[in-house]
Amino acid sequence: MSATQIALAGRGHLAFKQPPVLTSWATVAGKKETEGPLGRHFDRIVRDETMGEKSYERAERKLFTGAVDLLLSVAGRHASDVDLLFAGDLLDQIVTANFAARDIGIPLVGVYGACSTSSEALLLSAMAVASGSVRRAIAATASHHLSAERQYRYPIELGVQRLPTAQWTATGAAAFLVEDPAERESPSAPAKGDGATLRIVSATVGRVQDYGLKDPNNMGAAMAPAAADTILRHLQGSGRSVEDFELILTGDLGRVGHPLLEELLAEERVHPRERLQDAGILLYRDDQKVDAGGSGAACSALVLGAMALPRLRRGEMHRMLLVATGSLHSPRTYQQGESIPTIAHAVEVEAVR
Repeated sequence: MSATQIALAGRGHLAFKQPPVLTSWATVAGKKETEGPLGRHFDRIVRDETMGEKSYERAERKLFTGAVDLLLSVAGRHASDVDLLFAGDLLDQIVTANFAARDIGIPLVGVYGACSTSSEALLLSAMAVASGSVRRAIAATASHHLSAERQYRYPIELGVQRLPTAQWTATGAAAFLVEDPAERESPSAPAKGDGATLRIVSATVGRVQDYGLKDPNNMGAAMAPAAADTILRHLQGSGRSVEDFELILTGDLGRVGHPLLEELLAEERVHPRERLQDAGILLYRDDQKVDAGGSGAACSALVLGAMALPRLRRGEMHRMLLVATGSLHSPRTYQQGESIPTIAHAVEVEAVR
């Protein structure tokens, strides 16, 4: 297989001529996340937010390594069987992924896309495998509510009142194994039990969008234009319509950004209706006091691994589009009065029997 196996079908849209296979995945979720609608579908539950560590940052690192270790176990693989690890997180210098990779031992490609990191890592994993450069790659990410709060906003000990437009950073981690189709002929494949083969058939790289919004407590509104741009370009590049997907999963626009995305798509005469769902809304119940919904690098990854991919494997869906969104600001840029640039990356997954 060569690099010609990836076709550039329009600006940023990639079509994989021999689609890589998403064979296995693993999710590790925090206490609040397991109390939500998807709680019983996570692979591992963590009820202690410190996980016995001295800091929340170290706990986040433990979430990450736990997800990767669990993935390898589920897939019947060892770290030495995996060629590349595409991973990132929300913290400065992506220290969670960097420090965890020190212990995992898989060659690391560090990724930062804020809350879009899950789809960016999956997209890059698919590109690497489809090009023939590697046999197997892992895409992984993690976030922790308490480490993100004190980096981007305020430590919870201050008791600062949250705004209704704010979103709740998910505590959890998820990891996904992407393989060359020839490599899935193993005793454990498909690792999640009998069912359909899941192929990553195409992807669309996001373009940075900035509509001039400056409120970091309303990231859903800031990210909605990025999601709209990527969805529209993916439809154009792939030649598909929204009716070709049973699920278009965004993350994480929440209860503020999701209706704005619907309005932006409607302006272009695109009406996904019930097909369009948001991970920030799906992860928590309405009464869990998460304001506008969930967010964080782990949010869309947890929903993907706990809900969307199992439905594909069971044959309940044939095709889905993951469109994870990210706010690319930092505390420094916000303090300097900058507006908030955002991005969204799309990954199309189909089930084949």
